[in-house]
Amino acid sequence: MKKALLVSSLCYLFSPVILAAPHWTYQGDTGPEQWAKLTPEFSQCAGSNQSPVNLTGMIDAKLTPLTLHYQAGGKTVVNNGHTVQVDYAPGSTLQIDGISFELKQFHFHAPSENLIKGKSYPLEGHLVHVNNKGEIAVVAVMYQAGKSNTALTEVFRALPAKVGETQPLSASISAEQLLPKQRGYYRFSGSLTTPPCSEGVRWLVMKQPVEVSQTQIDAFKAVIRTPNNRPVQALSGRVILQ
Repeated sequence: MKKALLVSSLCYLFSPVILAAPHWTYQGDTGPEQWAKLTPEFSQCAGSNQSPVNLTGMIDAKLTPLTLHYQAGGKTVVNNGHTVQVDYAPGSTLQIDGISFELKQFHFHAPSENLIKGKSYPLEGHLVHVNNKGEIAVVAVMYQAGKSNTALTEVFRALPAKVGETQPLSASISAEQLLPKQRGYYRFSGSLTTPPCSEGVRWLVMKQPVEVSQTQIDAFKAVIRTPNNRPVQALSGRVILQ
């Protein structure tokens, strides 16, 4: 059942435009507090291992370094109505727990969904990976206002203004350029932060934030129009490892 839920969640996670799924938003009657009630398919949104979270009370677990094998594979950017997403060509992987996860896409939330010791960031990037069992691992990167981020220049130049619109990128982007130089990270078990909120997701949150210009942040916000962050969820006894 767990595998089936994770696999079914990919229909929402990777579909350019959400057509068949029940309508959901980040505000009002179809906002986060109502997601679990919109359809039985979204019932896990009321679960006890949900994301995002406030990362606090970390436990020193001497986590092994992340093993990343990223190629330049980001070729198109799509506005799916909930975020702006860069779909990734096959061949780039993350190795964790002795398992290979392939990078499928990365997308953004403003403001950040996860908090680090109570701190919110103006932008958060999620690099979504899937293994051959349909299990998901997300690498999260916090962005803070500062100098312009050259790795994101092409993406933010091509931001599609209309829902369902896809724009090609003039040059393939390597997701490795989105990551901080220092690769220390926090780890916890959680869920997708959007319906159907499937649980069992490995979350790897980079400790070091990356700079992005306020102009770039504003460009993303102008396309999305409303905040697209789910509120933090209760840890419910979960631990944050570092």
